[in-house]
Formats: sequence, structure tokens, C-alpha cells
Amino acid sequence: MKLDVIKLDGKKAGSVDLDEALFGLEPRADILHRVVRWQRNNAQAGTHKVKTRSETSYSTKKIYRQKGTGGARHGSRNAPIFRKGGIYKGPTPRSHGHELTKKFRKLGLCHALSAKMKAGELVIIDDASSDGKTAALAKQVANLGWKRALVIDGAEVNENFAQAARNIDGLDILPTMGANVYDILKRDTLVITKAGVEALEARLK
Repeated sequence: MKLDVIKLDGKKAGSVDLDEALFGLEPRADILHRVVRWQRNNAQAGTHKVKTRSETSYSTKKIYRQKGTGGARHGSRNAPIFRKGGIYKGPTPRSHGHELTKKFRKLGLCHALSAKMKAGELVIIDDASSDGKTAALAKQVANLGWKRALVIDGAEVNENFAQAARNIDGLDILPTMGANVYDILKRDTLVITKAGVEALEARLK
């Protein structure tokens, strides 16, 4: 399939052939959901922690006598029933990540690219280069109508472009190896450079 290529100033710069296996699939929500869930679970810190009754700081002395009080029998202020006592079966540090095969992760990325293509939210640009001035790039982005956009460049990101884009709200840039399903789906517009298209095709073939 062919798609027009533009420059950052909005002028046309020819066209590019896109691989049907990457950009022409029928997007499946179940595949995208599984890959996004795998990403978000792996990103979760898992450092949540509460104190058990063996870790709270109270005396181990019996708090009152066993009989004759008219109340329930208790032996320790560390019991979960008391305020500031230990927590029973609370969260402990652990990994929330789970396995997902490399083949399935590649498939998810292809479906994410295809979803953007089908929705008409895919833009191919000639290259992501800039003079490093944020104001100039912000004006170009506004003229192109990109509000929440992700730019995927080739193997390496142009330093001047990254510097100019750093302070523009809603504009993010990633190298090809950083392209992932969650970031692609989160943005309204996916922008890929010609070098990025070639690198993605080489990565996902």
C-alpha cells in the first residue's frame, strides 16, 4: 500500500510503499489488550509493603489478664484487630510481570501499526530534523494539527529534533527499538520517518 510522505513544513515529499504484513492487518483488540497489559504489568514497581504483626513495634507483654475483664481474650497489641497492629495478608514486594512470547509481542506491534493506519492516524514524514529551536518546531507541529503525537525515527533520534521537541507538550519521539504498543495507542497521531519505516520493517520481518 502507498502513503504520501510529507515534510515538517507540510509540503509533499513523494510517497512510500508500506508492507501489508505490518500496516494492512485487521486490528484485533484482544491481541492489543494482552500486549498492553504485559507492558503495564512489567512497568509496575511492586514495592508495596505493609508491616505484619511480627514487624510492628509493641511490647510482647500480655495486655490485660485472661479472665475477669468482661471483654475478649487478647495476648498482644500487635494483633491485626487493634489500631496500629500488624496487617494480615497485606501486600508484600513482588513482581507483577508475566511472560509473553516474542512472536506475540511482534504481532501486537504490527496490529498497533495497522490500527493507526486504519484509523487514518498514521503520518509518514521525510525526516525528523530541526535546528534545535523549540518555537520553530512548535509552530510546525501546530500547523500540521498534531496535538498528541508520537514520532518514531530510525535507529537513532536526531539530537537537534529531540532537543527542540523536549519542551513541546503532547509531542514525544522514540527510536525504532523504543516503539511499543502502549505508546502508539496512547497518542492520537503516529508519525514515522522514512528511516523509521525501513527500520520497523527490518525489525518485524
